[in-house]
Amino acid sequence: MKIICDKQKLSEALGNVSRAVSSKNTLAALEGVFLKAQGETLSLTGYDLELAISTKIQAKVLEAGEIVLSARLFLDMIRKMPSEEVTISSDEKLLTLVKGQMTEYTILGIPPAEFPELPSVSDTTGFSLPQAALRDMIGQTLFAVATSDSKPVHTGSLFDLKDGELNLVSVDGYRLALRKEKVNSSEPFRFVVPGKSLSEVAKLLKDEEGQVELEVARRHIIFSIGEYQVISRLLEGEFLDYRAAIPAGSQTIVKIGTRELVSAIERASLLISDNVKSPLRLMFNQGTIQISCSTAIGKVYDEVGCQQVGADLEIGFNSRYMLDALKAAACDQIQLVMNGSLAPIKLLPPEGDSFTFLVLPVRLKYEG
Repeated sequence: MKIICDKQKLSEALGNVSRAVSSKNTLAALEGVFLKAQGETLSLTGYDLELAISTKIQAKVLEAGEIVLSARLFLDMIRKMPSEEVTISSDEKLLTLVKGQMTEYTILGIPPAEFPELPSVSDTTGFSLPQAALRDMIGQTLFAVATSDSKPVHTGSLFDLKDGELNLVSVDGYRLALRKEKVNSSEPFRFVVPGKSLSEVAKLLKDEEGQVELEVARRHIIFSIGEYQVISRLLEGEFLDYRAAIPAGSQTIVKIGTRELVSAIERASLLISDNVKSPLRLMFNQGTIQISCSTAIGKVYDEVGCQQVGADLEIGFNSRYMLDALKAAACDQIQLVMNGSLAPIKLLPPEGDSFTFLVLPVRLKYEG
């Protein structure tokens, strides 16, 4: 194989596909990027047996061929190259020369035959939506994906498409995040994508007019984003009945500036750490939110004004879980809807229902 290509384009492509490369594996090929030169393109693929990212860039192919190179080492070499063009050539013994201006590296490649085959994805059905919309949907729900394997299906997000509306849902036992978006598809879909895969998909999505194509098979999904293709396995299992989990009704509705509430909770959280845990107390009292916390370090009291409709209420919660939800809201004002001190706190946009976040309360111990 022998090619000449643009260093900047190669570096960007390598950086993106390398995120699907296994960092530590007994199989050396899984720590590498698969390169294939053919026609006028160089294709690059990273694959860790669960997630694959591949793309193509333009290249001057002087000799077609394929090879696997250590992803981390190859990426570091290309990034530090002082030239605008890079020449890559390998011989039949897999000895690979990477050259740019006066800089030359010679490294030993890995046989392409050792790189695992990508899953064969057939019998797909699909739909598309704007890149910016999917990026926002993932950004507003990923924080609630479960990190423990107690119920593996909850380590991913549910895509639930029905009647032209896509619901993206994440849940981890303490909180729930739901984001809605209209989709130009009348066909129903229901599948769960691992959180890790969605995190990598989000990094490839751009805030522009382009569409992302989703092709769904029984066990895998393909996201086509511009020149990139992401293949992920799907998670199996019974996902939470999220519609039943979202409480109806309300005893207390509060509207407040999101940034104002975030700042107040962050101030009160200074007395909370991984070693010193305690719930924050919120007292909703006739248009004032009184925030307090007592830990082994000390006590804090703060208050902020709000618009309140309904009964006064005291409720406790995990400050980090509430902050995650408030920061994901991405709107200037937020509505807090509560149905008593032991029911989940519902966070909604000031108008409409484009997102719904639930945060479970913490039972408070009363002092005195």
